[in-house]
Amino acid sequence: MDCAHLDEAVAAARSGDGPAFARLWTELSPRVAAYLRAHGVAEADDVTSEVFLAVFRQMAGFEGGGDAFRALVFTVAHRRQVDWHRQRGRRGLWLPLEEAGPDPVVESAESTALGVLSTEGVLEVLATLTPDQRAVLALRVVADLSLEETAAVLGKDVGSVKSLQHRALARLRREISPKPYPRDVLARLKPRHA
Repeated sequence: MDCAHLDEAVAAARSGDGPAFARLWTELSPRVAAYLRAHGVAEADDVTSEVFLAVFRQMAGFEGGGDAFRALVFTVAHRRQVDWHRQRGRRGLWLPLEEAGPDPVVESAESTALGVLSTEGVLEVLATLTPDQRAVLALRVVADLSLEETAAVLGKDVGSVKSLQHRALARLRREISPKPYPRDVLARLKPRHA
């Protein structure tokens, strides 16, 4: 949804238009869920619902356009993921329902393995980042927020956000790209002139 349509949907939702709420949910909820998953929130879909319930309760008093609304949504999402991790720390380990016992209706082993491998791989690479670096990348890439909006969500200045983003991308490049060849291997690959 482009900025103009997002602005229109926010204005209509502010006046109580149900379909406008649905458009906002449809546009932003996948990004919020992805942001939460990137931060290790296991119940990302449930927390996404909580985020939108909290935001939609504030709509009558909300002032601003689409960009301000998106920043509000991700501010609430950021706070909810912090709360989720705090609660999980207090509750201790938990066992997802899928792992609680045999279920007669499950996906094929191949589908499950492929889904786990891709998710685990991404989460493993993201785990090499600091929490602030993960938050910046998730807000900039997944949520598509500007530097200024990201800074507002995280309560940091724009320079700090730029620095965190730069360091996070540099670390991801090092993690994803193959290790460089040792110098002796490179020397053997250079053509020799006689």
